[in-house]
Amino acid sequence: MPQNQVISYPIPLYSNPPIQADFFEPSRFVISAVTLGATTIVTTTANMNYVIGQQVRLFIPKGYGCTQLNGKTGLVISIPATNQVEITIDSSINVNLFIAANLNNSPAITAIGDVNSGIISSTGANIPSTNIPGAFINIS
Repeated sequence: MPQNQVISYPIPLYSNPPIQADFFEPSRFVISAVTLGATTIVTTTANMNYVIGQQVRLFIPKGYGCTQLNGKTGLVISIPATNQVEITIDSSINVNLFIAANLNNSPAITAIGDVNSGIISSTGANIPSTNIPGAFINIS
């Protein structure tokens, strides 16, 4: 750039910053316990911001037990507590118990989508809010 040139437009501090998980709700949460059964209850170390209908995926590294659930996806069907969700993953057969270990890779539950169950009225799609329940919301 020539030394005498004057810039007459703003230069943004960042151009297309990388997407960070903390910029969006719902987020990723560390798993502290898993209750096995016909449906699976996942307890986390922090309160979650998931809603019923939220699609989630479990990441359970070796050393934490129940690795049979690693990579499994399901839908949130109830929220028994602020740090618990009940999901539609059948863990009642051939799944090892969860082991609360303190390893480098933490087990996690992460949101991957929703069932797009927005409100529908007799006049067509009538969504009074700007987001569908369970959808990702940019909070950056």
